[in-house]
Amino acid sequence: MTTPALLPLSGRRIPTLSPGASSFPHHRATLRLSEKFILLLILSAFITLCFGAFFFLPDNSKHKLSCRSASSTVSSSDSEESLRDKIRADHERALQEAKEKLRKSKEELKAEIQTEKTKVVEDLKKKDGPKPLPPVPMPKLVGVNDGDPGDPDTKEKRDKIREMMKHAWDSYRQYGWGHNELKPIAKKGHSTNIFGNSQMGATIVDALDTLYIMGLHDEFKDGQEWIKQNLDFSVNAEVSVFEVNIRFIGGLLAAYYLSGQEVFKVKAVQLAEKLLPAFNTPTGIPWAMVNLKSGVGRNWGWASAGSSILAEFGTLHMEFVHLTYLTGNPAYYQKVMHIRKLLAKMDRPNGLYPNYLNPRTGRWGQHHTSVGGLGDSFYEYLLKAWLMSDKTDTEARKTYDDAIEAIERHLIRKSNGGLTFIGEWKNGHLERKMGHLTCFAGGMFALGADGSPDDKAGHYLQLGAEIAHTCHESYDRTVLKLGPEAFKFDSGLEAVAVRQNEKYYILRPEVIETYWYMWRFTHDPKYRQWGWEAVQAIDKYCRVSGGFSGVKDVYSSNPTYDDVQQSFFLAETLKYLYLLFSSDELLPLENWVFNTEAHPLPVLHLGNITLPGSETQR
Repeated sequence: MTTPALLPLSGRRIPTLSPGASSFPHHRATLRLSEKFILLLILSAFITLCFGAFFFLPDNSKHKLSCRSASSTVSSSDSEESLRDKIRADHERALQEAKEKLRKSKEELKAEIQTEKTKVVEDLKKKDGPKPLPPVPMPKLVGVNDGDPGDPDTKEKRDKIREMMKHAWDSYRQYGWGHNELKPIAKKGHSTNIFGNSQMGATIVDALDTLYIMGLHDEFKDGQEWIKQNLDFSVNAEVSVFEVNIRFIGGLLAAYYLSGQEVFKVKAVQLAEKLLPAFNTPTGIPWAMVNLKSGVGRNWGWASAGSSILAEFGTLHMEFVHLTYLTGNPAYYQKVMHIRKLLAKMDRPNGLYPNYLNPRTGRWGQHHTSVGGLGDSFYEYLLKAWLMSDKTDTEARKTYDDAIEAIERHLIRKSNGGLTFIGEWKNGHLERKMGHLTCFAGGMFALGADGSPDDKAGHYLQLGAEIAHTCHESYDRTVLKLGPEAFKFDSGLEAVAVRQNEKYYILRPEVIETYWYMWRFTHDPKYRQWGWEAVQAIDKYCRVSGGFSGVKDVYSSNPTYDDVQQSFFLAETLKYLYLLFSSDELLPLENWVFNTEAHPLPVLHLGNITLPGSETQR
């Protein structure tokens, strides 16, 4: 039996089954060559018989037949003769075509059949293709390139990070092109069950905006061309709605806004339409997975009582609001607002949101609350919905503030050694353990400080700094100076992993993400110093000739590799590092909001415009 494991899933991760989903066979009815010969011969004989019989009929019968076939319009002998000549010519042409077919080689016949198939597919695409999207004003785009930091030392460090990105991309380009991810040791493609059995080029889509802001435009064009020619969502693959939304829709939308290339917008909308069937549940809470071809959805087998997961169905808002804005289709906005309204009506134990919700009954599953895996990005997207609306979505802000107040009361504690940490609530008990994923919260608290109720801006900026410090300690207390997957605060051990299966580092971005946000809001030089420590450790211990790999034990001086170059390493880790050593003019936070996979989406300054499907002006 496959056991649940925390796998490297995107910006905010969730546990899934181990990689290696079974593939789905594609059944195609194709005729064998010998059968084709027989059919052609039968067809030829039939034509000969039919037209031969016509010429042996008595004149009287021929006259009747020709009259019928011409709808009683041919009456003269000249017309009759003309009709006979036409039929004779058609007969000769049919026989000649049959002879030519029989003379052709097996390869020529195969090529002809393939050409006909392609033509039929293209005709169907033209017939059933997407309707042209309505023109909408492009949001104000500020700071999409450059960001020169000024001083030479910082620029040199930024150039090093750019070189690491180029190494990661070039390795993927050489050894894993078109696959979802890369195995840098084995030097071949890699995928996990979040993408089903499909080769959807996840690394290409995830890396596009990072390439663009780093000025790697040739690489960006290579990715764009692959997407234009090869990215196809009509595949028989069961994918994670959450992962595909944050990586693919988020990545394609960001690439569209940064570059203005329509192909990215078109592909994002095509994919979004494939995700909508996941919402066909009794409550409107979407399934965790959906088959892109059939539209059939289901939940992860390991999830509590067949539940959907808070961090999955709660991490759709940003992308879906932009989809409604770009398409004029209210369905996307309505789907995410329905989720928000349903949650607002529900009782919350101690004001906390449990991580599991049953999409059939609308009831909470196991009472487990986390700001790490399973919960994390739900809270992040409440805050970012408010920011992305130009701070007009006050309902989202109020929901965020209430949730954070409950988290502070029940989950945030200070260790004996003075380290602030965020524990996990399990059935009325606080587990004094913090995951690497939870480290994003330092940046979230800083990002949400401005606009906090009761003049608490300073408090939340300080809380963000304390979380950043704790997470830096989790890195600093290892041999490799890279952070473990999870770390405890009890039995005299603080910010240290205890279990062997929690000692790995898989190129995760959350700690560096918090460093960047703290740098933007404080300009305290320690955040750049901590970021540079991480750059040096990643380059020393994770870099291999075929790219970058995660390591299995950060407390070992001779670690083994996990042989996976995660797509989020290019989308998030390297992007946040590059931004940390850039000026604030590159993607300023007044104009851009980053989704949970670090894909920047512009603030929608909608003014008095009403989003299609919304009840109130935003």
